[in-house]
Amino acid sequence: MFVPKTTTYKLIDVEQAEELLKHLDPDQAKAARALRGPVCIRAGAGTGKTRAITYRIAYGVRTGVYNPYSVLAVTFTVRAAAEMGARLRLLGVQGVQARTFHSAALRQLRYFWPTAIGGQLPKLIENKSSLVGAVAARLGLPKERAAVRDYCAAIEMAAVSMVSPEEYGKWIKSTGTQPPAGISTYDMADILRGYSEAKRERSVIDFEDVLALTSGMIEERPDIAQQIRSQYRFFVVDEYQDISPLQKHLLELWLGESNRDLCVVGDAAQTIYSFAGATPEYLVNFAQEYPGAHTVTLSRDYRSTPQIVSLANGLVNRDKQTKKQAVKLISMRDSGSAVHFGRYPDDEAEAAAIAKMIKERIEAGIPASDIAVLFRTNAQSSMFEAALAHRDVKYCVRGAEGFFKRPEVSALLKQASVIARRGAQGNLGEIVAELARPLGWTQQAPEAQGAILDRWEALNTLVAQAQLKEAAGLSLASLVQEWQELAQAQLDPSGGGVTLASIHSAKGLEWKTVFLAGASEGLLPITQAKSGKELAEERRLSYVAVTRARDELYVSYAEKRSLDRKATRACSRFFSPVWPREETAMKTVRTPSTRKDTKRFLNEASQEEQERFERLRQWRLLVSQGQGKPAYTVFSDTTLRDIAIAKPQTLKQLSLLRGIGPVKLEQFGAAVLRILRGTNPDQVAHQQLQNLSD
Repeated sequence: MFVPKTTTYKLIDVEQAEELLKHLDPDQAKAARALRGPVCIRAGAGTGKTRAITYRIAYGVRTGVYNPYSVLAVTFTVRAAAEMGARLRLLGVQGVQARTFHSAALRQLRYFWPTAIGGQLPKLIENKSSLVGAVAARLGLPKERAAVRDYCAAIEMAAVSMVSPEEYGKWIKSTGTQPPAGISTYDMADILRGYSEAKRERSVIDFEDVLALTSGMIEERPDIAQQIRSQYRFFVVDEYQDISPLQKHLLELWLGESNRDLCVVGDAAQTIYSFAGATPEYLVNFAQEYPGAHTVTLSRDYRSTPQIVSLANGLVNRDKQTKKQAVKLISMRDSGSAVHFGRYPDDEAEAAAIAKMIKERIEAGIPASDIAVLFRTNAQSSMFEAALAHRDVKYCVRGAEGFFKRPEVSALLKQASVIARRGAQGNLGEIVAELARPLGWTQQAPEAQGAILDRWEALNTLVAQAQLKEAAGLSLASLVQEWQELAQAQLDPSGGGVTLASIHSAKGLEWKTVFLAGASEGLLPITQAKSGKELAEERRLSYVAVTRARDELYVSYAEKRSLDRKATRACSRFFSPVWPREETAMKTVRTPSTRKDTKRFLNEASQEEQERFERLRQWRLLVSQGQGKPAYTVFSDTTLRDIAIAKPQTLKQLSLLRGIGPVKLEQFGAAVLRILRGTNPDQVAHQQLQNLSD
């Protein structure tokens, strides 16, 4: 039942409540004591805001100010809500509702719908793509997957901004935003209308409707509004800088005109979801909106070393607007190592060097799960996936599919595989470019952001790699095989490997060691960020990335793409003021990757050695696919090259080569010798997989 029976809470213990505050620093304790009226907690990165929030609620319960059943703590992610609930239970507090906006609203909507509307609540759809795609097709507009994703994003943005189809054109002009690429403002307004009609016809609602319908229900039914307001008297809203106009409207309705018991927590310097309707203005202007509000600033950073904190403070201080809104952090950690800066000749060299340093840290005892590589766009993950795979380092891609699992990449790889089997000849770069064009690739990057740009970046990465392989003299078949092996290397996110993540997906997380890659103009800030607001958000993204690191931070960029020899990149404007004049060896030493070693081998090895190497790779790919494991878990390219050159005749000779220990010798030794003697690799792999399954 939505409204529980009135309960007299029995955990009132003022003496114990005061004991709670001894576990907080002075500012956190100040926040915990501010139990009534409007309260704004400005909490910088790493300052223990979740601790402050949960202890504040527990303190309110222990002192008798709060009935826990009357407290609603609102978060932005299910993970954050679960963490808050767990911490409260550890403090002995039961009954507090810790939910996301959508979860809290959906619970109310389901409970009151039969009374307010009658019948069952319409079905909630989790994905609107099929409906939106059908609307686009009916309107004669582009309906490929990436375009539909951008339409969906625009629909969600309009919904959380409380913009109707009729208001859309005016809103676009006033905000300086753009409709999705390839369509006009009028087209997007038609999609908004068509989508609303399609939902009504099918009797379904989406997540944005949950908030809007709950708001409407409270506005139209004073009796329901009264029940909700009598249930929840005390509100805590985390990540307040990310609140949208629709969420703000619902929050005001939950409160009602007379209730001022609202505590908001946030950091304006971490507003990075403007594209989803978030605005820091509600946090920044909280004191003006709620006269007499009590403001507490948490500035003691318990996460990062002084060196990392200094860089983070500098990032926000160099912009007047961001400086005004940000919290100046003070590190409570002992002094650590200096922040490392590195510049590399190209993307591949940057990825290879980072993979080498990661491997060294893992061998030194740092858990792989405590290391992350962060970047601005999802397409940047491909180089790091390859570099880590070739060094036998486990990894997982957070917040996105692995590069080779993306639909456009998978589609191109399948087509390339087909024509490679047919023996296609010609310029490798041109072949892949022709395959990429129907999938959404063009010579120039699209101006708009969103799914279309993401798709283009992924395809452009493949075209760029193909052009590089053409220069190295590789065949299409060799390139396809290499891509297939890399596709096999993507690991389960639960595998405890190194995290590869976009900065957006890294928010709220932390690692011992962080590598921030691609810190150059065009990537951070991204080329499409042109307005003052957009550039300010890119600066905040840099701040979020830097503050994910606890002990070690590496910031790097590449002077050019692997094959874009003419277009040079400059250091990001956000980091250039602190970039050291005399750069370290990280900059000047180019660490060759296994892929570059392979290219050199294919250029310099004899014809017989090359053939042996390719036969061994073919066998390795088939065995790894049959076992459902990454190719490098069988043998690395380095080991296969050594085998191809040495051509061992016995297991004893094979065991002397690097990378072949007793376990691998027993598993794969006989198969390798058969291949070296001329047996078909497919036949060897098939028989080996049969033996393993017996």
